[in-house]
Order: sequence, then structure tokens, then C-alpha cells
Amino acid sequence: MTSTALTGLPHDRELPEDEDLTVVPVRHYGRWAAALVSIIALAGLIGSLATNANLHWDIIGDYLFAGLIFDGLATTLWLTVAAMALGLGLGTVIAVMRLSSNPVLYGLSSLFVWAFRGTPLLVQIIFWGYAGALYKSVLIGIPFTDITFVQADTNTLLTPAVAALLALGLNEAAYASEIVRAGIQSVDTGQAEAAHSLGMRPGMTMRRIVLPQAMRVIIPPMGNETINMLKMTALVSVIAAHDLMSNIQDVYAQNYQVIPMLVVASLWYLALVSLLSIPQAWLERRYGRGTAHGGHSSPLRRMLTGFARQTTTTTEKEKGR
Repeated sequence: MTSTALTGLPHDRELPEDEDLTVVPVRHYGRWAAALVSIIALAGLIGSLATNANLHWDIIGDYLFAGLIFDGLATTLWLTVAAMALGLGLGTVIAVMRLSSNPVLYGLSSLFVWAFRGTPLLVQIIFWGYAGALYKSVLIGIPFTDITFVQADTNTLLTPAVAALLALGLNEAAYASEIVRAGIQSVDTGQAEAAHSLGMRPGMTMRRIVLPQAMRVIIPPMGNETINMLKMTALVSVIAAHDLMSNIQDVYAQNYQVIPMLVVASLWYLALVSLLSIPQAWLERRYGRGTAHGGHSSPLRRMLTGFARQTTTTTEKEKGR
């Protein structure tokens, strides 16, 4: 064993070769007490809910896997996917327009973000759902003339599902544009300058150089927006879009079992959000490699690791005795 000099000791005393150091871990009694209190409180809450007769667990079991619920889930899922695709695609275009030096493009994109981000989503859903009260027909032609290329009845064209998709997608585009813009601006300008010096056009530079590097900043908030979109689809029940929440409301309007049906909806939303959290965490680790926060693990993994370390420390102490 090589002797080690410990600086900071009086007269820089060196340890004898036969002297050994015993590492004593710091004990956090307050943390364990808080954890114990939290577990007891959680167990009490679960026990209270499990034994509460007003929840009517039999009704929850009957409707949890009912066909009407699965029909609503299908509508909720396709609305989420379609609205996020529309929002992300349009949001990327708006973000590039907001970064443009053209004042017209910048002004139009800023107006779009101001309008759709500044009004509540519920108002936008109701507006699109009742757009037929504003315009009886949808006309596409040459402005200020009688020349019309396409004409359709508004109520026929804007079904509740289409109105819900437009409201969710356009609202998401306003928020996605700001996320994409922040991601683009996080990339050093020298990257684009180097690409331009190699003869790459601005469009190719954006696709091949800037956007791939911006994904590290875009992915985490965009994953949260996807989860939020899944839950925001519940708002389209005000225009009877036949999503999960709409079908739930139809059921409890007939059997008057509001709380049990809301529990059914909550369980399905929790299940879907949990499933979406898995690819979100994977993408964050995938694009966060090489950064200070890229190696962070999930709370469950950290908790299990903490228990494993505590067990290992206890075992080593017992062996030392």
C-alpha cells in the first residue's frame, strides 16, 4: 500500500502504512422519515379509494373495455397524431418565416402566432365547430370577382372531426413554431456559415445542418406538447367530435354515474400518457447524448439504483464487522 499525504492535516502528517480509513456514509434520517410518511399517506389514499362504495367499481369494470370506449379512443388517437403532424409541419414553416429577413413573411407569421396563441383553445374549437354560422359556403376563386373554382357547404365540409382537427392543429402550430424557432436559434451561426462556404443552399443548410442539431432542443418540449395534445383532445367534446371524453359524457348523461365514468376516462388517459412517455424519454436520451443532462435516467431507475446502493453499503458494512 502506498502512503498518501493528506493536505489540510496538521503539519501535513502522513498516514502510517498500517493505518486504514473507514468510510462512513452520511445518514439522511430526514429523507427516510419523509419517504415513510409519503408511503403511509399514499397507502391511506389508495385504501380509501378502494373501499369507497360511491366509486362503483363494478360500473368502472363494465365500461373500462366497452366498445363505445374503444371507439372514442380511436378518435382521440388519430386526432392527436393528425393534429401534431399538422402543427409540427406548419409550425416549422412559420418558424422559418419568423426568422426570415423578409418583413412580409415575418409579419404574417407573427400575426398567426399572436392570434392562435393569444386566444383560448376552447374558443377556437367552438369557433371552428360553428363556422357555418359565419360563412354559409366555402368559396375558392379570384378575390373581388364572381369567378369561383370550388364551392361547398360549410357544415358539410367542416364536420365535427374536421373542425376539431383544424382547431387543435392550428393552435399547436403556433406553439410548435416557437419551439422550433428556439431550437434553430440554439445552433451556432458558424454552422450555417460553414455550410454556405461549401456551396450549400439555404434550404439544404436548414434541412441537413441546422435542424438535425436543433433537435436536441426541440425534442423535449415537443414531447410534452404531444402528451398535452392527447389530453387537450378532451376539449373537442363540446362540439361532439365522438372522442373518448365525448363518449364518456354520452354514457353518464344516461346512467348519471358521473364519477365512475370519469375514472374510466382518467385511467385510459393515464395509460396513453404513460405509453407516450416511453418514446419521449428514449428520444431525449438519443438526441441528448454528449450533453451534461443527456445521461439522466428516469425517476424509477434512480429510485431502484438508490435502493441497490443502500443495500450494497449495508452488506459491505456487515462484512467489515
